[in-house]
Amino acid sequence: MTYPNGNPQVGIWMYQNSGGTAIEAKLVAALAERGITAVTGLNLRDARALGGRIVCNGVEMENLAAFLSYNAGEQSQFQVYLYQVLSQSIPTINDFNAFALAEDKFRTSHWLTQHGMQTADYRLCHKHDMAGLREALHEFGGKLVYKPTDGWGGVGIVKIDSEQALNMLTPFLTRTDLRYFYVERFINYDNTDYRIDVVDGQVVGCYGRKAPKDDWKTNITSGGTVFVRELNDEVAELAIKATQLLGLDIAGVDIIYDREHERYVVLEVNTIPAFATPEQEALGINFNAKKIDAMVGLIEKRVRNQLAKLNTKVA
Repeated sequence: MTYPNGNPQVGIWMYQNSGGTAIEAKLVAALAERGITAVTGLNLRDARALGGRIVCNGVEMENLAAFLSYNAGEQSQFQVYLYQVLSQSIPTINDFNAFALAEDKFRTSHWLTQHGMQTADYRLCHKHDMAGLREALHEFGGKLVYKPTDGWGGVGIVKIDSEQALNMLTPFLTRTDLRYFYVERFINYDNTDYRIDVVDGQVVGCYGRKAPKDDWKTNITSGGTVFVRELNDEVAELAIKATQLLGLDIAGVDIIYDREHERYVVLEVNTIPAFATPEQEALGINFNAKKIDAMVGLIEKRVRNQLAKLNTKVA
């Protein structure tokens, strides 16, 4: 494979809000220092697949040495579908199979639990198995959380803390085109969590999030706020283990402390964890430089491996 100016090329689609433009510029500059050219703006929304190729904004995607898709808020089914196809041809960070596993909340909890990690108690029920849902409400101490198995930012998550609340939700569940519903035991915690960023098997950042007054969801999009939080070894090890079990290159692991059972619980694993915004950096949450360095090192490693593989095929 030959590239313009001799440098291998990688593709990047990066979110542009909340400081994303500046992060992208730093990634591009750091990759250039390592002899790697970054082609930006490769939003697969603009791509077409034909003749054995995926072409996006004039770039034949299969000719790239690697691709980084880092935009959680603008993903569509079309983009994810092409991402899956692209992962079969070139290194994508994260690999699609790992990405798809971690994007599914039920599959994530089920897989981690099977491998001995503590997650929230859960149940997956057929949409017409209302008896199973009622059993879960009683078994989980009268409080559970309904979650869509996909999505992000706390969208669609509903707390159910009584038979009356369940009765109000039941007509909605039975009328939708959902094939199943997923619920978790509501965990008694202090309305704060840890968000731990992991890149290539190492922790690169940690901060805390706190739910707004009279609420319980810590997501920033749900009104949560961030604060500086010290990381302990146990939480760090849980985050790394969860990331590795899911096969992810990059992850943001959400962990809370279960006060009733006195243990840490892996609540969710995010595949596109945001960098600290300029406002968050002003609060002292300063992990962006370390995260960028780790991501650049990861991309370089994947590029070198890809080039070595291609050269072996040619030889």
